Amino acid sequence: MEELEWVLFSQCNVLTWAQASGLLTPAKVRHRIRTGRWRQVCRGVLVAGNGPLDVDQQRWIAVLAAGPGTRLAGLAAAQAGGLRGRFREERIDVLVPVGGHHADLYRRLPLEMPAVKVRRTHHLPEQDCQLARPVRTSMARSVVDAASWARFPDQAQLIVAAACQQRLTTPDELSEVLRRLPRAPRRELITATVRDAAAGAGSLSEIDFLRLCRKHRLPVPDLQQRRVDGSGRVRYRDAYWREFRLHVEVDGGHHMEVGHWEADMRRQNDIWTSGDRILRFTAHQVRNHPTEVAATLRTALLAAGWSPPV
Repeated sequence: MEELEWVLFSQCNVLTWAQASGLLTPAKVRHRIRTGRWRQVCRGVLVAGNGPLDVDQQRWIAVLAAGPGTRLAGLAAAQAGGLRGRFREERIDVLVPVGGHHADLYRRLPLEMPAVKVRRTHHLPEQDCQLARPVRTSMARSVVDAASWARFPDQAQLIVAAACQQRLTTPDELSEVLRRLPRAPRRELITATVRDAAAGAGSLSEIDFLRLCRKHRLPVPDLQQRRVDGSGRVRYRDAYWREFRLHVEVDGGHHMEVGHWEADMRRQNDIWTSGDRILRFTAHQVRNHPTEVAATLRTALLAAGWSPPV
């Protein structure tokens, strides 16, 4: 019984029929199911309990149901490793070696489970695997796969930027995975986003801003630079050209809230009183009116002494 308790603890009360019958007996397992103490969520996978499934249990079910050699992958694996953020994906991706057997998950899983996508791979080296519960791909491989499989390009960029900003992986680690996956979907987009993340971009608006500067042949600013305001608090500049003493703030929707607006106003006043210039744009302007934004930036940089390349 101690071994059974350990398996249930380590697998969030999810186990296979083979595990259960090996630790008990088939008759005892059937008795627990019949009396409602356990339930069978799909063929070969059991849950010790009858309450709603939590996220960890859903991940275990997806991995165990897909058969031996399966690993949690993509966004689900990245989130299991600590990735935070609002992502528009509720699917669980699992990775199986090509030629390996896997279950028909779409028809066999309970309705309370999110969709599960079984993906096959020819290439899963040891450095792309992580010993975890349940087993999953490494954080760098998970992020690259999640970006490759994301429904929309914006989502792909957001996943990469968030993973780097949260220090869960590094641009170098992501680049190494990309070198091993020359045919990865969205490879060019992910590579460009990794480069932007290496430059300090931690959000879609910052990625858009960097690309705007490169496209219009403007000097690339430093992103998320630390500064100490007049009250001694550490603040972060969205973008800053130190040589020209020019700041840029890119405002998202949260900046319209009263508390954020007042904080932004105080920060702007601190910058102005120090003698630096500050420009403010909305994320909508940066994305949908880049030519206008670039023209304003060019004017400010020229006024500050910048000489454009010939």
